Amino acid sequence: MSVDLNALNERLNGLPKLLGIRFVEATLDRLVAELEIRDELRTGGGRAHGGTLMAFADTVGAVATVINLPPGAGTTTLESKTNFLAAGRDGVLRAEATPLHKGRSTMVWQTRVTDETGRLVSLTTQTQMVLRPT
Repeated sequence: MSVDLNALNERLNGLPKLLGIRFVEATLDRLVAELEIRDELRTGGGRAHGGTLMAFADTVGAVATVINLPPGAGTTTLESKTNFLAAGRDGVLRAEATPLHKGRSTMVWQTRVTDETGRLVSLTTQTQMVLRPT
């Protein structure tokens, strides 16, 4: 099954749209997005804010789940854990989500956020619940 990048990007609203997230590659087992570091997304020290990194990774993992859902199902995040490993200061961050588990009731995604040099900035593991229609 192919994934329509334009449709994914057009569906973004709310916080993901405000952050400026854009999907650049998509398959059922790998979703990649980019985010430009802007002043509004930084800490007072000039680094990408931890909340920015968490929201970026959470969005990419959630959308990766959405493109794998059966018809009529939804999703919500059950758990998310982020390790901050380096400061993202300038340029474009890249998030790559890959599945650790794609089950009937939950999916677990690992999202690596890197800077333009390929340096790992943060690593997020999240569990998404599959909400089946009742």
